[in-house]
Amino acid sequence: MAPGGATRRSDAARNRAHLLEVARRQVCDGSPLPALKDLARLAGVGTGTAYRHFPTQHALLAALGEEGTRRLVADVRAGGADPDPAAGFARVVGVVVRGVLHDDAVRAALTGAGPGAARDPGPAAELDEAVGLLLRRARAAGAVRPDVDADDIPLLVLGLAAGLAPVADDDGRVERHVQVLLDGLRPPRRAERRPV
Repeated sequence: MAPGGATRRSDAARNRAHLLEVARRQVCDGSPLPALKDLARLAGVGTGTAYRHFPTQHALLAALGEEGTRRLVADVRAGGADPDPAAGFARVVGVVVRGVLHDDAVRAALTGAGPGAARDPGPAAELDEAVGLLLRRARAAGAVRPDVDADDIPLLVLGLAAGLAPVADDDGRVERHVQVLLDGLRPPRRAERRPV
């Protein structure tokens, strides 16, 4: 191996991480995902460097999606480890709804990164496993109906986030709608029989 090879690889890894962080900050601040030449300028690197790491916008979005998936895995695992499974589940649903509303990396993780974008199956499989555990614990605690499966949760969260998009900055409304979703996921109570 050439003496400078390790340095070049670490510089490349650092540049890639910096480009992703700048892109993530942009979208978290409410700006659209920047064009690659604009991303390069914002990150203080050459345009060729940006294109070398992310040849297309879809590749950049896919990378953000993988980053978002890793963050989701950590959040879901933390919720799954909560001593109160219902509280852990509720916290994760709230975090994910807010993530979809305010973070393209989380949105990309749940929706896919667009046509032609490759997705790393490792983090996606870890997320599926973590969601499965979280859901099993929440079901056992009576916080989730037995007919709701792991595929239903992202659909419900994405649907709620899409409806809340116009009022995403209204924290009270977001919290209220997250609570309505959680209430709807609980098993129905048996009707109490009244004496005749």
